[in-house]
Amino acid sequence: MSGGNTGRPFEDRRPEEYGQPDLNPYLKLHREYGPPVVVGEEAPGFRGRWAAAFDGREAPLHVEVGPGNGFFLAGMAARHPEQNWLGVEIRFKRVVLCAKKIDSAGISNARVARYDAWWLRDLFEEGEIDGLYVNFPDPWKKARHESKRLMGPAFAAWAGEAMADGALLRLKTDDGGNVARLREALSAGPFEILAVVEDVAREGLPWGEDDIRTNYQGKFDARGEATHALWARRLPR
Repeated sequence: MSGGNTGRPFEDRRPEEYGQPDLNPYLKLHREYGPPVVVGEEAPGFRGRWAAAFDGREAPLHVEVGPGNGFFLAGMAARHPEQNWLGVEIRFKRVVLCAKKIDSAGISNARVARYDAWWLRDLFEEGEIDGLYVNFPDPWKKARHESKRLMGPAFAAWAGEAMADGALLRLKTDDGGNVARLREALSAGPFEILAVVEDVAREGLPWGEDDIRTNYQGKFDARGEATHALWARRLPR
């Protein structure tokens, strides 16, 4: 998204460009892992042609921004073998954990790309995404952290470009502020807000039972804290 502000791509430095490349073992490991990992320097090359990352398999592309440890990504990919699933994750360790979840599930329709969520415009052409998912993004609740909040106008503007007509966007979060900010931003663009739920444990998921409960959601449920949800559709162009 912010890639549109500078015109330059996200910089994916190689291990030898770090001062202490052995300090984080996942720095090298994610590059050596191979499929289903897509390393950062290769990811923009799949823009407009993500089927190539799935061995040429043409299928609807569903994208999770920030898949964390990969429970949702691998679980939904296993549940929907007719779709291609892509996670975009910046942390080296989480990329590897996602890849291991995918391999453990024995599925071939999921990939994880190491990339920064603020530069998603580098990765997708207009109308390329058939489903978009964000699960428990960092809330950044303090006012001084406003510039770090992913859920907002820049994300909504990018989603409006990258999502196909009729594609659905799902947000689950522990922070009502994330829902409010994204709802306001989506309302200003080519989206229809289908539902907003303040507590999915009490009200249920707006999109039904086709979902995977993440580790974060399990922790909030155990503490009696609410999980909020927002469901929206990209309107026809």
